[in-house]
Amino acid sequence: MRRDFGSKTWMYPMPVLIVGTYDEEGRADAMTAAWGGIHNDDTVCLCISRGHKTMGNLQARKALTISFATIGMLAACDYVGMVSANDVPDKVAAAGFTVTRSRFVDAPVINELPMCMECRLVELKDENLVARIVNVCADESVLGPDGLVDYKKLAPVAYDPVRHLYVALGDVAGKAFDDGRLLMRD
Repeated sequence: MRRDFGSKTWMYPMPVLIVGTYDEEGRADAMTAAWGGIHNDDTVCLCISRGHKTMGNLQARKALTISFATIGMLAACDYVGMVSANDVPDKVAAAGFTVTRSRFVDAPVINELPMCMECRLVELKDENLVARIVNVCADESVLGPDGLVDYKKLAPVAYDPVRHLYVALGDVAGKAFDDGRLLMRD
């Protein structure tokens, strides 16, 4: 039997995304966003409340980076989601993050988070934004022998919106676009 919970924002798994921008003074800002994902082949979408300093930064600079929260940097990633840059202007440093300017967009790459999407703002409507992925970069420490990102080395976390928990990803459960072949009939 199923139990009804009504209209909830319970989607599993939700990535924990760290959005990096520069403010009007060129100071790096970062915030945690749980409501985001792939929009189409080369764009992402995020939902960010208007009161966040990040929204003003996006309107001014038209660029952002999106990094993935990791187990090793979880406290810092949670902190930048709890504290507003409107109140703590240098919260990036307070979190223990250092940044490098992106080579592709006018936004900071957070050095301590090993995988990052560098993006240009395409559309900003209400609290929803669409951004084009210009580049994806990853530190060599999270690459596998095949030269691609190894999720176990990256150690990203997901957000449990029901219990407000961060969850580590587990073992490989199957192979996409392959396991379903068992049900195909020739």
